[in-house]
Amino acid sequence: MKSFQWLILTVTLLWLTACQPKASQTAIQIVDDEQIYTLATTERLPSKLLAEAGVTLGADDRLLYLGAPIPLDQPLPEAQSYTLQVRRAVTLTLAKPDGQQTIQTSAFTVGQALAEVGISLYAADLLDPPAETPITSPLTVTYSPSREITVSVEGRTLAIRSAAATVGQALAEAGIPLEGLDTSLPSENAPLPKDGRIRIVRVVETVSLSQKSIPFNSSFEASADLELDQQGIVQAGETGLAMARVRIRYEDGQEVARQEESESIIRPPRDQITGYGTKVVIHTATVDGITIQYWRAVHVYTTSYSPCRSAADRCYYGTASGKLVQKGVVAVVSRWYAYMVGQPIYIPGYGYATIEDIGGGFSDRYWVDLGWSDEDYQPMEGWNTVYFLVPVPANILYILPYR
Repeated sequence: MKSFQWLILTVTLLWLTACQPKASQTAIQIVDDEQIYTLATTERLPSKLLAEAGVTLGADDRLLYLGAPIPLDQPLPEAQSYTLQVRRAVTLTLAKPDGQQTIQTSAFTVGQALAEVGISLYAADLLDPPAETPITSPLTVTYSPSREITVSVEGRTLAIRSAAATVGQALAEAGIPLEGLDTSLPSENAPLPKDGRIRIVRVVETVSLSQKSIPFNSSFEASADLELDQQGIVQAGETGLAMARVRIRYEDGQEVARQEESESIIRPPRDQITGYGTKVVIHTATVDGITIQYWRAVHVYTTSYSPCRSAADRCYYGTASGKLVQKGVVAVVSRWYAYMVGQPIYIPGYGYATIEDIGGGFSDRYWVDLGWSDEDYQPMEGWNTVYFLVPVPANILYILPYR
């Protein structure tokens, strides 16, 4: 009877054990650079998952889940599957004014890497590349930390931070630059002082005067007030003013010096200037039914040439710029070419072209030689207008020579 009871008890226990739900296995991927490990396991502790995959983390490596670092000793949250990423540490070389520092880091950005080693960044620090730069491989970062600087100016004391190389740069960055005759202690070209103190001295000079007039001269020069290729009187002459004077110097509102000076010019005479125009004006015109924009229009004498009409003994297919002689390529005198090679132009009856070649020209007129291929050659000798098209070149030949 007892044996039968034991048998019933044993069968019941086996049945209960068989009915217990088994823990389901979950697919887990571990990505380590280009290596991918795939697991099917009931384990949820990251450290054990790494061990099961045979993946070892270095001291500065980190494990990511959903793009964020996770602790190795805390179970993963419930999910149907997991993809874990190993972020390996790389070398970040920090070049500082006092030497280099090597950091092993798996941080995502330069700023995060510096913060993790206890370096607090300020807006005035100089960091190249900047703090938001992602770290994807070994990287060298140049870091010049800013310093606290106290600036005394006009009875006030201002606290700033700067990593500038000189006093002048630091003051300009802080929005309190030296102006006019102002000076600083230390001087504006000196490095930032070790004690972090800068003093600005505001300087003003006044002069008392007795006057006499100075006659003006006349000259001829370039004028930005006249349009290109025009000439005229751009400035009327004006009598100057000479003074006997006493110069008084004030520093921070206090007189510090008084000096009698010999006669000097307070207002120099203004020469009467006859100028040639340098002002570029963009014009719009319709030529041959085409609307163009141009910055210069020159009346020129045109001729035509082609490869086998350039010389009596041979054919010349190339131009000074290396392009082929053909329609749309024109030649000018060498002094024009030096400034205008590649310049787009438009010539009525010929069309669009660029300056690509050098020719001889005339001694008494402006000249352009129109390029053609031998097959489509057309003689176009006579007076015409050359329109120099936008964009305006950086260097302009303001006075056009004939040759």
